[in-house]
Amino acid sequence: MTSKKMLAQNVKAVVFYGIMFAVSSVWLYPYVWLFLSSFKPWNEIYTTFIPSHLTLKSYSYILSVADQMGYPFLRGLFNSIFISVVVTVSVVVTSAIVGYAVAKIRFGGSKALFNFVIYQMLFPGFMFTVPLYIVIRSFGLLDTYAAMIVPSLMGAWGVFMFSQSFKSVPNDYIEAAKIDGANFFWVVFNVMVPLSRSTMAIVTIFTFIGIWDNFMWPLIVIQSHPKMPLAVLLAVFNKTYGGYVGPILAGSVIQTIPMVIIFIIFRKYFLQGISMSFK
Repeated sequence: MTSKKMLAQNVKAVVFYGIMFAVSSVWLYPYVWLFLSSFKPWNEIYTTFIPSHLTLKSYSYILSVADQMGYPFLRGLFNSIFISVVVTVSVVVTSAIVGYAVAKIRFGGSKALFNFVIYQMLFPGFMFTVPLYIVIRSFGLLDTYAAMIVPSLMGAWGVFMFSQSFKSVPNDYIEAAKIDGANFFWVVFNVMVPLSRSTMAIVTIFTFIGIWDNFMWPLIVIQSHPKMPLAVLLAVFNKTYGGYVGPILAGSVIQTIPMVIIFIIFRKYFLQGISMSFK
């Protein structure tokens, strides 16, 4: 390769990476501004990009002073963590069980069950808001944690993902486990799930983020501030005390931390699953 060709390739690489950096900077700018502004003095939030000095006043306010005003943000954070973890674990477990049944067990109606799973994925969730609200109200679950947890304990998308992953696993693994005396649940959670870690990571990440960011449904079924998840409590606080921009920004930063943590934990398997889907 001549020096001219190498120079041309280097120039193209520099231009390409320069464009990608510029695009990523535009995308990252709001998050950087949010993070820096949560540490700014309140009078500098809209005036400067880099704060003159860092302060924890906004975080102190949202974690202590706001609680005395009837907005327990620390409790809201734990509510969001509790609801998201319970739903995510349930969705992963039930999706693995049903996905295995759909993928590896032949029974009357197995095709109909799989088609029903696909059919359910075609409809947006907001279509079921009113009938689901009526059901929750009929059972007397309004303004309870169960109202936010029970409707999301299973997910058609998770069943579909696990079933498609399990179909690629050879039946020899299952037969060998059964010869050793393994039962249904042992096969699912000790053979099939470990062989589908990337799928489990994808289902875990998207389920957790979906529940963590869920806003409309908790807003409909929860009225008590101590039972609200963090996202809803922030919106209610913003509606009442919109002038307290610093604490709202601090709460928004806290809102994003668990999503970053869950992605870092499952990043390896998530990226493996994405790369396999492109092959």
